[in-house]
Amino acid sequence: MGCLIGLLVLLVPRTIMVVLWIFSDYLSTAFGTWVWPLLGFFVLPTTTLGYAVAQNRYGGIEGIGLVLVILGVLVDLGAIGCGGRAIGKRLARDR
Repeated sequence: MGCLIGLLVLLVPRTIMVVLWIFSDYLSTAFGTWVWPLLGFFVLPTTTLGYAVAQNRYGGIEGIGLVLVILGVLVDLGAIGCGGRAIGKRLARDR
């Protein structure tokens, strides 16, 4: 079950970004260039989406927008950290 949740955490934000790129200009409005969303797609996709919502809906990184970006960072770092913790447990068990 843990692998399924991890897989969803990795795939859902990237899928949303692809749909937004294909069917709207939501990301280009928030960033103004294609470089940052592309980099965000590979590195921190939830943070990239949080920033886009903050820019387009809340007028920038203030108040609720800042909360969205911080939550995005925490989700992305949590997804990375959970994988590292699972590997550490597996290595300790195999010793």
